[in-house]
Amino acid sequence: MARINLLPWRENLRKKRQRDFGIAIFISLVLVAVGAAATQFYIDGMIKHQQQRNKFLKKEIALMDIKIKEIQALEKTKAKLIARMNVIQELQSSRPQVVHLFDEIVNTIPDGAYLAKLEQKGATLTLSGRAQSNARVSSYMRNIEQSKYLERPNLQVISNKNKAGTELSLFTLKAKQKPVAQKDGEEKGKKSKGGKR
Repeated sequence: MARINLLPWRENLRKKRQRDFGIAIFISLVLVAVGAAATQFYIDGMIKHQQQRNKFLKKEIALMDIKIKEIQALEKTKAKLIARMNVIQELQSSRPQVVHLFDEIVNTIPDGAYLAKLEQKGATLTLSGRAQSNARVSSYMRNIEQSKYLERPNLQVISNKNKAGTELSLFTLKAKQKPVAQKDGEEKGKKSKGGKR
């Protein structure tokens, strides 16, 4: 005789499958939540690490900015010192020029003429004075052309206020100061040192 199972096994099987499916979904949800939390913690850790690196870089950049400002200040100081040194060297090299200039002005002016005004702008000299005649002014210009320290005389004005021509003529001329070679001064210094020995 055949046995008949009267227990509701299909219903029990369905319930078991539903329970297993629910457990699988729960485990999956737990695993997804754990994975999401781990990913979130990992990303937060990376962000914090990057923020710390950014803070470190900002500190280093601030220190470098301070150093750059110090270097720029030193460069400005250096440029000022170099400019001062150049001015001092120019003054040192031009010291003999002033002496030569005044000595040459005295030596080149002829008898019967005198200077009333001397003006210098750079290497250009403006000489104003009086002379007994135009020939004296011409002689003065020739003396300037032959000078070691003056050159290129250029007559600007020559006039005689008196119609009879008995008064002194007024003249204004320009000339250039020749640059004095430092070698000449150095050679003279060496010669004088050699003579002392």
